[in-house]
Amino acid sequence: MDAEEARQLVRATNFVTWRAQAGWDPVLVERAEGSTFWDSSGRAYLDMASQLIATNLGHGNAAVIQAIVDQARQLAYAGPSFATHARADLSRALNEVVPGDLHHYFFSTSGTEANEAALKIARMTTGRPKVLSRRRSYHGSTAASISVTGDFRRQPVDGLDTVPGTVFAPDCYCYRCPFGLTYPSCNVACAAQVEDQIRHEGNVAAMIVEPIVGTNGVIVPVPEYLPMIREITRRHGVLLIADEVMTGWGRTGEWFAVDHYGVVPDILTTAKGISGGYVPLGLTATSGAIRATFEDRYFAHGHTYEAHPLILAPAVAAIAEYRRLGLLQKSKTDGQYLLHRLREMAERHPSVGDVRGLGLFAAVELVRDRATKEPFNTPEDKLAGRRTVVEEVQRAMMADGVYAFAWVSHLILAPPLIITREELDRGIDALDRGLTIADAQVRSGSSG
Repeated sequence: MDAEEARQLVRATNFVTWRAQAGWDPVLVERAEGSTFWDSSGRAYLDMASQLIATNLGHGNAAVIQAIVDQARQLAYAGPSFATHARADLSRALNEVVPGDLHHYFFSTSGTEANEAALKIARMTTGRPKVLSRRRSYHGSTAASISVTGDFRRQPVDGLDTVPGTVFAPDCYCYRCPFGLTYPSCNVACAAQVEDQIRHEGNVAAMIVEPIVGTNGVIVPVPEYLPMIREITRRHGVLLIADEVMTGWGRTGEWFAVDHYGVVPDILTTAKGISGGYVPLGLTATSGAIRATFEDRYFAHGHTYEAHPLILAPAVAAIAEYRRLGLLQKSKTDGQYLLHRLREMAERHPSVGDVRGLGLFAAVELVRDRATKEPFNTPEDKLAGRRTVVEEVQRAMMADGVYAFAWVSHLILAPPLIITREELDRGIDALDRGLTIADAQVRSGSSG
């Protein structure tokens, strides 16, 4: 079929995630290379979002593609009760990069599944039902993972397809401090509150955190926050789960975001960049102490595609490519450049309330009024399908040949780690032009 027929068929017969289906008008992507993808008309777009913060290695990496081809020829599938060379090779590669003693692995096919496994493992290990999460969080769409998701995506299925027992803690969100305090005089009250909640609730199995909040705004915690959370959870025998689905694999300038803070969780989950986004692979890594509890106990979890060799082999190649290309250090240095340029740009735009990030993972939060920090749009607007200002900016950038990720009232810039400085500049310049749309809707007199 021709391109337009294919696009219309997808539009008519497929579900698209996290929106009302009416009004979906997808671009048909034909091919991609490096930091660029092309639509069916041949138009090029700079990918400033790594599609869905996944293609950290860029598009078309030859080594990862070859690993897929070679594995398909050798062994395309084996059931999860069998050992394979791909399984052994990836386990060895992970042992060299996963922090601490988190060297016991359950392989699935998505970040959602990785978190689902982590939550079940935590509850089975401790025998306790409750999980502490945070209000501005996203951990997946399956029953347990959506239950610990703090953002509005939980609301339409709350009580319909959720697991009881989640308690939500405040965020370490200095721009919008839930306590109205200022760092450092706040004494990191958001972390201290966690201890009070654990004591009050009782029966808490685990606390799950994105070390740096992802979709909900790339919220980078203050340096003391995660070490405090680690100490509090350890003191109360609560397992700490680090959701590194977005923040892993060099995205923040280290293998994992927890590495910035010297924190080793009890369970680490990841996906996306583990294979460069080329195949659907999720990972749940646990400590030896957790694994030991199942030596003589029934492990009540599994998938048909667990440890699928065709998705494990390319991850081995991906880890080697992160090293060969020096992408962790590149993410650090290019991330500093990205933040510098964004903050410089923000001075010209009254619609920009805050710029934040770490490595090649940044957010630009838009506001109608800088003085009051009033956002242009709210989660209620997203649920109702209303057009948001950030989506208008995103459309302008797409018309300019640049793709960025828009969510409620902020844009996320998370390009492939291989991106060049020239491409970074082009992406930032497109954002600079697009922000004039938001500037025109700023409340009068709020540009200070």
